[in-house]
Amino acid sequence: MSPRIIRLSELATTANKPGKLPVSPATIWRWVRQGKFPKPFKLGESVTVWDASEIEAFIENRYRNSQS
Repeated sequence: MSPRIIRLSELATTANKPGKLPVSPATIWRWVRQGKFPKPFKLGESVTVWDASEIEAFIENRYRNSQS
């Protein structure tokens, strides 16, 4: 089974479009560099995506930690 994927444009919020997360594209990339966010993978030379299940796990983990 192929992983479900999600692109940066679906993840990050911009002035014109809400994303899955209320943070900017720059914040997503900063979190990736800092090891705080799942690493993306390349589908092609100019196509970068994330595994949707890793993003869902990240959100669930953040939610659980905020409830503690």
